[in-house]
Amino acid sequence: MDHVSEKLGVSERRACAVIKQPRSTQRREHVRRNDEDALTEAIIRLASEYGRYGYRRITALLQAEGWEVMPDHIRSDNGAEFTAIAVREWLGKMEVKPTYIEPGSPWENGYNESFNGKLRDELLDRELFDTLHEAQVLIERWRVHYNTKRPHSSLGYRPPAPQTILPKPCVMPYATLESPHMVANALKPNQ
Repeated sequence: MDHVSEKLGVSERRACAVIKQPRSTQRREHVRRNDEDALTEAIIRLASEYGRYGYRRITALLQAEGWEVMPDHIRSDNGAEFTAIAVREWLGKMEVKPTYIEPGSPWENGYNESFNGKLRDELLDRELFDTLHEAQVLIERWRVHYNTKRPHSSLGYRPPAPQTILPKPCVMPYATLESPHMVANALKPNQ
């Protein structure tokens, strides 16, 4: 980006527009961890030894060897839950930095923002909870409905986890060890 800016003699903003890059992506400096070389060597060693293992299995093997898998940062929106003192203290103790998405940019956290919008529109804006228990019951009822009955456009208007229904058992003469006479009697209505 600096090269484009110097070559064209334009500002950072115009250079980013030329290369079609958001300005925010040009300002992040790479921070190298102290153990990055050792971790890279361990990953290459395990990947060479277990060639068909994917990243999840390699991560599990790294954890078994004692590698800590603590993120450098936790990304979230600017909601009240991440301004809580207890959360900020915990992040500080864990040496994890909070990173916030841009305000008004739901595309950076689309799944969560979409779910939160549905929860607010379909339940929270329509209910007034008198007790915590009432809120828990109604939210759980909505969650079950959302996952098992509510059609989702991204799934072809099907629910993500529809309830399954077991069919009633039926009596078929060819699928039983009993005689056809006994099956016929079982099918007659009670007298």
